[in-house]
Amino acid sequence: MRRARPGDDRGQVSVELLGLTPLILVALAVVWQFVLIGYTYALAANAADKGARAGTATRTGGEGACAAAAKKDLPGAWQGGADITCGAQGGLFTARIGLKVPVLFPGVADFPWGTVTGSAGAAEEEGT
Repeated sequence: MRRARPGDDRGQVSVELLGLTPLILVALAVVWQFVLIGYTYALAANAADKGARAGTATRTGGEGACAAAAKKDLPGAWQGGADITCGAQGGLFTARIGLKVPVLFPGVADFPWGTVTGSAGAAEEEGT
């Protein structure tokens, strides 16, 4: 069996990788959290747009249709804490959606502060 010489650097890469692994995992978690924040903004904007358009429909429109349409396409983890506000104001039907941002895994826990909001408006349709 051969003895290692003083100053031999065999195994150095393994030791460095082992030391950097926690840093790499934290960086991946931070990137994933930013992806979830962006996805929540996209969900809120899309739900508000769909709600506002549904609220303007002549026969089936209104606040109930707005809220139902806004909530319909939201994934289950975002539906529970959704704050949906719909209303008509001066010929414009508006929808405002507030969603909580999940922490790392949707459906497990949400950030306790603030919500992501999306809002949209659509001109009310004239009755024919």
